[in-house]
Amino acid sequence: MTKSFRAGARARRGGCAALAVLVLAVLGTSCSSGGPSPAESSAPPSGAAPLLAVKIDNVAAARPQLGLAAADVVYAEQVEAGLSRLMALYATRLPPEVGPVRSARESDLELLAQFPDPVLAFSGAQSKLLPLIEAAPLRPVQPEGAPAGAYTRDPSRVAPHNLVLHPAEVVDRPAGAGVLTEAGFRTGAAPEGGEPVTERTVRFPSARFTFTWSAEAGRWQVALDGRRAVDADGTAVTAATVVVQRVEIRESRFQDFMGNNSPFTVTVGSGPVEVLRDGRAHAGEWKRPSAAGGTTFTTTDGRPLDFAAGPVWVLLVER
Repeated sequence: MTKSFRAGARARRGGCAALAVLVLAVLGTSCSSGGPSPAESSAPPSGAAPLLAVKIDNVAAARPQLGLAAADVVYAEQVEAGLSRLMALYATRLPPEVGPVRSARESDLELLAQFPDPVLAFSGAQSKLLPLIEAAPLRPVQPEGAPAGAYTRDPSRVAPHNLVLHPAEVVDRPAGAGVLTEAGFRTGAAPEGGEPVTERTVRFPSARFTFTWSAEAGRWQVALDGRRAVDADGTAVTAATVVVQRVEIRESRFQDFMGNNSPFTVTVGSGPVEVLRDGRAHAGEWKRPSAAGGTTFTTTDGRPLDFAAGPVWVLLVER
């Protein structure tokens, strides 16, 4: 059933190829002349497994989350009322469970366009956004129409913070680290210099993330709204690299059911970035010329700003 589901998803998007290009144009992206279209760029190599992206709740009632410690990349995005949502990417391993799964946003489409044909697991979206999601160069997986057993409800949690994804029911195997490397998540030696840092707090209007360096573990310990982040099984959530990416955040065309505007986070363009790794902070710049391409990170003098091996947290923060 999983394989037939994926084949059906491909067929739906094949019929919307022209609309997929329009979607990325609407999002304010542009592709270089003579280069591949967004739809073409999303096509994976024959037989390749897709990257799995999951939208995860990040309010107090949703914690502790499931499978967050196993993510290769975690994006923190601003949503309505200054709150945050997480999007976890799984490229090298698939945990048994991930969640709580929540709704998608317009920003996700532009953000995920830099990865080849990813699967996006989410639960619902604003009704006017659903056609754009279906037309985007990704494979949407909602509870409705998903393979049997892909989603379950955790009876120990309160709805809507209790929807759990079982990744093995959606993808056969991990995509591999290469899909992240191609999008700009390159590992390598740290650049010279940098400022020694033992702790850094990054604030959203109604959320905050704190990263504390542990020399013993060689990782940043993650805290959400002042409390140490752990998975539901007690595994500590850590990061080898923390990327504080300064971006434009503007109003979108969409609102939640209470009338609050859903902010749109712009991830195509360029801007300042701070990369935390190995107990030091490195200032630099991020660049992503088009939605169909990946993001590059360089130091202020133009040298590559590579990441440490291990999980990466990317905080998309307003300039």
